[in-house]
Amino acid sequence: MNKKETIKTSILAVIAIAGTMAVTRAELVNFDDMKTGAPPAGWTATQTGKGSAKWSIEKDESAPSKPNVLKQSGEATFPVCLKDGTNLKDGFVEVKFKPISGQEDQAGGLIWRAKDSNNYYIARANALENNVTIYHTINGKRTEKKRTQMKVTSGEWHTLRVEFTGNHFTVTFDGKKAIEWSDDTFKDAGKVGIWTKADSMTLFDDFRYAAK
Repeated sequence: MNKKETIKTSILAVIAIAGTMAVTRAELVNFDDMKTGAPPAGWTATQTGKGSAKWSIEKDESAPSKPNVLKQSGEATFPVCLKDGTNLKDGFVEVKFKPISGQEDQAGGLIWRAKDSNNYYIARANALENNVTIYHTINGKRTEKKRTQMKVTSGEWHTLRVEFTGNHFTVTFDGKKAIEWSDDTFKDAGKVGIWTKADSMTLFDDFRYAAK
């Protein structure tokens, strides 16, 4: 290979790497440009099961990125909020959340590879139980697969992240690895989103995701 061919090959390699980086650039939703008092634009605010979830954009002085957060203040089996237009098979999803109150639960969770509001993977952290748990939900039925005891403080902001490649999933909580698990229930690409349980009043901010 002569010098000119070597330079050409190097340029093509740089272009290929740049293209890969562009594909994997993370999307960020911080809710700050959305109308307060209303469900988030560009999301499907819904639930799994019975009850009445209430998802709304609210101002909050404690928000990691001010001024707005996404708040869940209703009560349903599993309140769910799916990001419209997402379709990830491999990649990551991350959110900052703050559990505020709840007698039955004080949880914040992430959803990935969702087919709809009744079929998805979910990882969540719970301030009442002080644990991080991973599940799959099939036809509205949630099944626990693995859990790790970790301190989840109510009234404080935390970061939950899930990385998913093929059938392997890694959950981290506040920067620490919590769970690794492999499963083949949902193999296809699907939506990403946010989750709570029962009467959890939870705030969310800085929702990030990217495909590999």
